[in-house]
Amino acid sequence: MLPHCSLLLLLCVARLFSPSSALPFEQKGFWDFAMDSMDSGGMMTMMRDEEEGSAVEEVLPPDIHMCPFGCHCRLRVVQCSDLGLTEVPKNIPPDTKFLDLQNNRITEITENDFKGLTNLYGLSLRNNLISKVHPKAFVPLKHMQKLYFSKNLLTTIPKNLPASLVEIRIHENRIKKVAAGAFAGLTNMNCIEMGANPIQNSGFEPGAFQGLKLNYLRISEAKLSGVPKDLPESLNELHLDHNQIQAVELEDLSRYKNLYRLGLGYNHIRNIENGSLAYLPRLRELHLDNNRLIRIPRGLPEMKYLQVVYLHSNNISQVGVDDFCPRGFGMKRTFYNGISLFANPVNYWEVQPATFRCVSDRLAIQFGNYKK
Repeated sequence: MLPHCSLLLLLCVARLFSPSSALPFEQKGFWDFAMDSMDSGGMMTMMRDEEEGSAVEEVLPPDIHMCPFGCHCRLRVVQCSDLGLTEVPKNIPPDTKFLDLQNNRITEITENDFKGLTNLYGLSLRNNLISKVHPKAFVPLKHMQKLYFSKNLLTTIPKNLPASLVEIRIHENRIKKVAAGAFAGLTNMNCIEMGANPIQNSGFEPGAFQGLKLNYLRISEAKLSGVPKDLPESLNELHLDHNQIQAVELEDLSRYKNLYRLGLGYNHIRNIENGSLAYLPRLRELHLDNNRLIRIPRGLPEMKYLQVVYLHSNNISQVGVDDFCPRGFGMKRTFYNGISLFANPVNYWEVQPATFRCVSDRLAIQFGNYKK
């Protein structure tokens, strides 16, 4: 009887230590930006490798890399967030793809913090106390594409960013200046989020964005008094909301012929010079809400692809019959599917129905009460 009991006990122990099919620990919102940006099938392949293991318990090799104390390591994801860390932990597995260090108290990134992490794809340093980054800190990261540096104490753009970088988010730091060549060599860069920094127009040196072929740039919640000069001509989206811009002058938008979304809401814009919007032939969305406009900007009827216009919360008191739609037929390629005019001192019953003849649905027009 005793041998049978021993055998049963061994089977139970083996069952406890057999590979589990449970999903890895995941914090809410953890790496949401990265999972859909992996190489096609990359994450699923890693999950299959993990879940389709042999039912026989494998003996781990003696040189297996340990997970840093307090962190969670699985599927080449190392999560070390919310641990009160004051420095980048040691012993990070060299095959790590994603490293999460957000919500800690790290103050400095040193030269050897990421040594050996040549496979790293994404790095989050969000919400720390980082004010110093060694110029050679990112040299080992030959394949990194995503870098989250928001909510820190940086005063400048870190130097020698990896040439492989596709996206950097450096929102809510203390950056007042972007030097010429700050993004030099980053020919793969597609997205820069650098809002909520106390930067003025004079803070951008000539050539600050030289060589970049960005699709997306956000400089919201800053101290801009006008549309910055010499931004990348390749931009599809430009967001300058929540600044101190007072006017859009004729040449301000002349470089950005590829824009399809422009955000200028929550500024102090009183005037958009005639002809300014003619430089944006492909624009789909125009956000001018929460400004100080007194009339509908000129040039909207000639914008063939414009579909959404936000003009609410301005000082517009009159809307003309030809302010949105061209006269005749064949000029506008797409109908509007959203025009917001609420919170303006204009009486909707005084606006002629023909004003919105090129709107796809009357429900797309938003009027509302005006409050002084």
